[in-house]
This record gives sequence, C-alpha cells and structure tokens, in this order.
Amino acid sequence: MKKRSTFYKYRIFILIFIVISIIILISFYNILTPEKKLPIFQPAEVNYKLVDSSFQHIKRFHKISDFKLVNQNGKLISQESYNGKIYIADFFFTTCPSICPVMTGNMLKIQNKIINDPSIMLISYSVDPENDSVDKLKEYAIEKGIIDSKWNLVTGDKKEIYDLARKSYFVAEINEDEGLNEIIHTENFVLIDPDKRIRGYYDGTNYQEINKLLEDIVILKKEYKMNN
Repeated sequence: MKKRSTFYKYRIFILIFIVISIIILISFYNILTPEKKLPIFQPAEVNYKLVDSSFQHIKRFHKISDFKLVNQNGKLISQESYNGKIYIADFFFTTCPSICPVMTGNMLKIQNKIINDPSIMLISYSVDPENDSVDKLKEYAIEKGIIDSKWNLVTGDKKEIYDLARKSYFVAEINEDEGLNEIIHTENFVLIDPDKRIRGYYDGTNYQEINKLLEDIVILKKEYKMNN
C-alpha cells in the first residue's frame, strides 16, 4: 500500500517528466535531422547527349537563360513572367502522335493540383514553331482544358527554342538523320526554382514520376518558405 500511495503522490511529477522528455527528444531529432533539399542540376551531371557541347563541361552556377516567345494568346512571355515562381517546363508539339499526348495529360493533372497555388506555374515550348502558330496553340489549349493563367504554351524563333532545349533545360538530342538543325525532344518535365535553377527531372509519361514531382514541389516550397 505504501508503494502505491507513493506512486500516486508523485504521479503528476512523473507524467510531467515523461512529457518533457518526449518533447526534448523530438526537439533533438528535428535539430539533428537536416531539412530535406532537392539537388541542383548542372550541365555536367546530365546525359551528355542532351547537352550542347559548349555546356557539357559546366559544373556550377547554371541557370535557365532568358527568352522572349509568345503564348497561346499572342502575349510576350519571358523569364520575367516567372519571376519569384517555381515552374515546370517541357517541350512538345501539337501534332506529336507519340509521347506528347501522354505528357500533356499528365501536365493537366499537375495543373489541377496547383490551380489555387499562385507560386507555381507551367510552361510548354513547341519544338515545331513553323506549324504551331499562336492560333494553333490556342486551339490546342482550348481542346485540352489548359488554363491560361497557369500554363503558357509558347512558340517563336526556332533557334531560340532549340537553344533553350539544349543549352538551358537539357532535354533534347540532335536528330542526326535530319542534320544539326533538328532535335528530338524527350519526355522530361523539368522543375525550376525561383532562382532559375534546375531542381529535378521527371518522366512526363510516368504517373509515379508525376507524384514524385508533386512531392518535390512541396519540398522546394519549404526551402523558399512559400505559402499557398
């Protein structure tokens, strides 16, 4: 009886001690566990076939180059349009019969997930600007359900677009059958941070990769302390 009464006498103290100990352990765990951050991709780390030879040696400080193209509404789009934003980029063309429809479908899934998040945007560059006019892009956007305020489909100077694919985003191979003036774009979605750096590559035809991309966006938003 005496032992039992002693326990009851000090039970509040014991409970308080246990709670404080748990809080301390959790605090130490959070301090000692580094916050997860995404890698920063440099040209030298990407498959060399996708990188222009003049960039293959670069190991530091790479950023997406500025550009001036027009979107599905005939509006001029540049890097300034994405200032302070996280964005996902890909390369496509509206008449593509193979991977592009799947990529567009998965990008639409991303659009629906981020629709109410002003810190995230999308951009798709046409690799067939001769045929993908503003009117063609607008028709495509309406057909697919693309929301203009979240997602720009851009067209313009062919060389500028091809340089972006191979000198900025690193997502296209040279089409040797067509000569040096043609490229073959990949299925890659590219995650870009507000500092215009590449933070991830994802297979735009793979739904599991899309889920990984959405998870990485959450990590990147924490890094930049962004709220919805």
